[in-house]
Amino acid sequence: MPTATDFKDYYTILGVSKTATPEEIKRAYRKLARKHHPDVNPGNPEAEDKFKDLNEANEVLSNPETRSKYDQFGQHWKQAGAGGAPPRGSSTNTGGFDFDPSTNFDQYSNFDDFLKDLLGRGGQTRSRQTHSGTSNQADDFAGFRTQAPAPDTEAAIALSLSEAFHGVQKRLQLDNETLNVRIPAGAKLGSRIRLKGKGRVSPFSQQRGDLYLTIELFPHPFFKFSGDNLTCEVPIRPDEAVLGTQMQVPTPDGGVMMTVPKGVNSGQSLRLRGKGWILPKGDRTDLIVKLLIVSPKELSEIEQECYEKIKASSNFNPRSAIEEVRL
Repeated sequence: MPTATDFKDYYTILGVSKTATPEEIKRAYRKLARKHHPDVNPGNPEAEDKFKDLNEANEVLSNPETRSKYDQFGQHWKQAGAGGAPPRGSSTNTGGFDFDPSTNFDQYSNFDDFLKDLLGRGGQTRSRQTHSGTSNQADDFAGFRTQAPAPDTEAAIALSLSEAFHGVQKRLQLDNETLNVRIPAGAKLGSRIRLKGKGRVSPFSQQRGDLYLTIELFPHPFFKFSGDNLTCEVPIRPDEAVLGTQMQVPTPDGGVMMTVPKGVNSGQSLRLRGKGWILPKGDRTDLIVKLLIVSPKELSEIEQECYEKIKASSNFNPRSAIEEVRL
């Protein structure tokens, strides 16, 4: 039986207002779940507890039916759906009705009987529109247990870029249950994986909803995403930029030879087709290679002499186009 001291304010847990839209709730959950995920905070029990509270809050507030119950009955929302009588001395607001602390709840067999009696006393009656028209609020609550769908559960799972690219088997702890999850190759940031019938149990129907896993990716020191393609930065020498070269470039599944044409500029990009990320049907996107011209810090005697000769004999002026720039 929940008390005022153990009541969890789901809106406060997610850091949103009571008028937050479903999209605002989803964004807040994903942001906080990423921050407090156990994989990101290994060995941190406080983060683990926070993560569980976030999942619980998201499960209730992301479902219009359970959110409506929570908004109306506060800490007693589960009891309202389960048909039990409210605890003695409760003063929870129920959408326009206040429980009288002196009420003898023993006369009611369940919560629905209490509501019907409360409405019949001449209290402020409210109704809402259903698919078949306007219905009495007490009748709505009486059928809630059979009408409420099993809630879906959302959780975040963090992967390295290698795990996401090749696919991986992960073990996930959901409440007191351990789930083995197979992540297919090519999972991307923000993509969702559905595990049918692996969500939490509905307090109303006692049925299990689905579990949706949102993919989070740890940053990689070399490869990054640009849309569906991968990008990377590769350094080259000044002479390679001037004369062109053949060089080996890393890709997600091994190095490949790439031709650099002569006369490239620093920051120019070359495309390696079919060497990027894995697509759902098995195809590959492209790898975009950005070239960075890097000058040597120390020169041998021969290198120094050659660069001096190039400097003395070159007529190329890379700044000619900006010589007349003025404000």
